[in-house]
This record gives sequence, structure tokens and C-alpha cells, in this order.
Amino acid sequence: MLSSSIVRLCFEEIYLVLQRIKTLLEDCLVGSKIWLLMQNETVSNSFHEMIVELSTLLDIFPVKEFDLTEDVKDLVVLIRKQCWERKAFVDHSDRNLKLEVLKLLHHIKNEIVPDQSKLKVVFDALGLRDSTSCIVEIESLEDEVQSQVSENSKAETVALIGLVRFAKCVLFGASTPRSESSTKTIADLVCPVDFRCPISLDLMSDPVVAATGQTYDRSSISLWIESGHNTCPKTGQKLVHTNLVPNRAMKNLISLWCREQKIPFEVTDANFKLNGGVSSNKAALEATRMTAIFLVGKLSTPSSNETASRIVYELRLLAKTDSDNRACIGDAGAIPLLVRYLNDVDPNLQVNAVTTLLNLSILEANKNKIMETIGAVDGIVEALRSGATWEVKENAAATIFSLSTIDAHRKKLGKKTRVIRGLVGLAKVGPTSAKKDALLAILNLAVEREAIGRLIEAGVVHMAVEMVDELPEEAVAILAAIAKRGGAAQVATSFACVRKMAIILRDGPESARESAAAGLVSVCHRGGEEVVGELAGTPGIERAIWELMGMGTGRGRRKSASLLRILRRWAEGMENRTIAFSMNNNVARMALRT
Repeated sequence: MLSSSIVRLCFEEIYLVLQRIKTLLEDCLVGSKIWLLMQNETVSNSFHEMIVELSTLLDIFPVKEFDLTEDVKDLVVLIRKQCWERKAFVDHSDRNLKLEVLKLLHHIKNEIVPDQSKLKVVFDALGLRDSTSCIVEIESLEDEVQSQVSENSKAETVALIGLVRFAKCVLFGASTPRSESSTKTIADLVCPVDFRCPISLDLMSDPVVAATGQTYDRSSISLWIESGHNTCPKTGQKLVHTNLVPNRAMKNLISLWCREQKIPFEVTDANFKLNGGVSSNKAALEATRMTAIFLVGKLSTPSSNETASRIVYELRLLAKTDSDNRACIGDAGAIPLLVRYLNDVDPNLQVNAVTTLLNLSILEANKNKIMETIGAVDGIVEALRSGATWEVKENAAATIFSLSTIDAHRKKLGKKTRVIRGLVGLAKVGPTSAKKDALLAILNLAVEREAIGRLIEAGVVHMAVEMVDELPEEAVAILAAIAKRGGAAQVATSFACVRKMAIILRDGPESARESAAAGLVSVCHRGGEEVVGELAGTPGIERAIWELMGMGTGRGRRKSASLLRILRRWAEGMENRTIAFSMNNNVARMALRT
């Protein structure tokens, strides 16, 4: 009689093998169809290995030790026999279909546009018979890209994404735009605590692991480290090194959650490149180029406004993911066509047109194309001032910000009063996200000394002072930039400006404190003793300056040291004036006695 522990171990091993088989089946069911086809031999071998393993376990399973019916015993024998006879098998039709897919990729790689009828046959066989199924397939392939380790596998997957996207557009047309009312944002949802950065409390877009094992959003923890901190914000432990390791597992979980909630999850270009970008992959690049040319060709002569809306939305999605996609769309001539729809009567078409231009403007070559396109800047400004929705206005402001990162374009935009007034108007009355984009665009324009006069005339100083409480980092940075480049007197005389900047220096966020220090240095130099006296009268201001000198960045330490010297000189001057006043009073009293 075998011991119960051996029998239990046998059952456990059988259970584990069956669980692995089940998991592989589920992966095949929910994963990408075309990826499964390309990996059919590997998947078949995996099934075969597990079946052989199951057969071995059944061979050693002590059937005779159990009181089983003859039917059950016969069933076990049958399973053993089938497992041993089973060989790794790939269906002949699947082999042929895989060859057809590889032929399509080969044609695309050689810049040969695939025949539409051939595409239809292949995609029918894959079960991708409408736009929705293709979108799901693209999403599944994008998940595969993230999970691949081999660069060759990543490149193959990215090429397949390009093929499916091209086929979707050619066979089933562009995607149907989502209406604004049905589009959710992160702000509408309760985000899981683990998905939020412990520093910013926002949903992490690029989670990384610090030396202490805590996960943060890359931008937040990088800023923390660059500010001179050498401890973990969450645990207080010392950071033994400043290396940041990407937390891909967390990123995949966040991406999956966003997809389930139907909200966008942005992936940075850097991350996408690391995961198999397009530029080094000829088939993927050519598929993207063909898709862009096809869509732009359709947009040049749309059969209806609805068709135009679908095409622009498809271009928006394509321009969102990768710089090579943006280059292909720009080279295909999409920008002049998109400008037509910036002020269309259809709000969805407006928002898709301006957002596509925003996405395209991330690429420097497209910035130049937009600025050179007749009517483009005027159309963006009109969308900023009188867009149909806040999203249109917000993305128009973000587009101006993007364009103004180039020196020549910033100078040109800074000369346009309508640009400045449109940004100021949005900053005053828009929702917080729109205000932030407007303030960032204004901050970029404030880099140019020539634009300072127009910014002051448009009421930027007064607006920024009012915005200090709501968006301190951006508002104080604008005041500092204007004060530095010739507008210190206007900043100094603005009601409550010095007091608010002093409070931010004392209690505000790290980056805002540094901007406040820089702005106050300029204002104190120009505003004289009255301004310095108002600053000195702020409770706790000297302690705050000492803190910034000890913990801030190099810029923050320099500005705070300058500010401390200004306060000390003012204090010495006050003391000297007090002594002089006292001596004069004594002299006067002695004169009266005589």
C-alpha cells in the first residue's frame, strides 16, 4: 500500500499541470489572434510538452490502489494512450495563413501596397471582420509589445500592429469618434491608491522603483532627487543610490485598469521606443506611412462631414503613439487639411482636429510645418478664443505651448496680441486643466523680452497674481519671468503681489518657492525699500529663506542667498536710520534746554 503522502503528491502534480494547460488555453482565447498565429508552432510545442508531462504522471498514478469502476479505469487508460500518441501538431490551414501574413509584411516592407482583396481574405480567416475586432486586436498586440523581452519579438509585434491598423482603415474605414459626453477622465473616477504616486498623488504614467523599493512616478521622484533630497519621500530612509528601475508590472496593471475604465493612458515616446519603436522596423514604418497616405487621401475629398470626423479621429489616434507616426502624417500632407476643421460647426470635429495638431506638434519638423501653413496659427488662436468646448480651447493652448518651445516660433507668437489675450482669457475663466495649459504657454512666451510689454498690457500680471492660490507653480513662475525681463516695477506695484509671493516662498511647493525667490529678488531690486519692507514684514520669511538655501537646487540656493542679503542690507539701513533719528532727537532736546 503506497503512503498517502505519495498519492497526495501525485494529485498535486496532476493539478498543477492541468492548471498550466488551462492558463495557456485562456491566453490563447483572450490574446491577439494574429500573434497566436505567428507563434503557432511554439504554442503547439508548449501544449505537447504539458500533455507528455500529464501522461507521465498518469503512468505512475496508482490506479490499482483505488476502488474505481471499470469505466473509470478504462478512461484513465484511454487518456494515457491519447497522451502518448499525441504529437505537436499545427493545422495545415494555419500554416498557410501564417505564410500569407508573412507575404503581406514582406510586400509592405518592400513598399508594395497590399491588394485589398488579399487583405480581406486574410483578415476574414483571422476572424477580424469589422473595425471593432481590429481595434481589440491592436490593443492585444500593444499588450504583447509590453510583455516581450526579445527585441526581435518586439519588432515583429510592432510590424503586426502596423499591418492590422492599415487593414482596418482600408477594409473597414476610420474609427468612430467617441463623443465628449461618453469619454471619462481620471478625475471622474476613484483611482486605486497603489496606482497613485505618493508624491503627486496623481495616477502614475511612468512608474519606477527607487532604491528603497518604493514606487513613484518618474517625473515626481526625479524632481525630488534633483532638488537635493537624498531620502525616500515615503519611508524617510536614505537613498543609497539614485538609479530608478522601471516598474513594468505596475505600468501594465495601470494600463489595464485604464482600458477597463475606458480612459486614456498615455505612454511616453521614450517608453514606446524601448518597447519596439517604429523607426528601426522597416515593415512597421512602411505600414504607418501607407496608413497615413490612405487616410490623408480620403480626408482631401471626404464624402461627408461624418466621414471627415472619423478620418480626423483616426489620425488623432495614430499621431498619439509615436514620433515616427507623427512624421508620416506630417509628410503625407495632413496639416493643411486639419486646419480646415479647427473652426468647424461640429464640436467633435473641432476637438479632434486641434488635438491631432497638438499631437503632431510634439515633433519638431511638424512644428515648422504648422507655423508655415497658411491659416494654421490664426485657426489655432480662433479655437483658443471661441472653441466649441473647453477641450478645444485647452488643446489649442497646449498647441501654442508646444509651438513656442522653438525660439523663432516663440518670437512670432509673442508678437500676436490675439494669442496673448486668448491665453489670458482662458487662464481667467477656464477649468483648472485649461488654466494650467494657458499659463504654461504664457510662461513660454515670457521668455522673450520683446513680449513682456504685450503681456503686461494684456493683464498677465494681475491675472497671475489672482492665480497664485490655485496654480502657484505656474503663476509664480510667470511673475518671476516678467520681473526678470523688465516688468519688475509692474509686478511690484500689483496689489498683494509681494505678499502672495512671500507666502509661496514660505509655504508653497518646492519649485514654486524657487520661482518666488527669483521673482522677489527682481522685484526688490526695482521696488526699493517699501517692497523690501513689505517682504520683511512677512512672518517666518527669514526662516523660509534659510530652509531654501539649505535644501533647494543650485538656482534656489543662489536666489535665496541674494534675497537674504537684500533683507540684511535693508535691516542694517533701518537700524542706521533709527540711530540717526535717535541722535537727531537728542540733539534737538539739548538745543531746547540751552
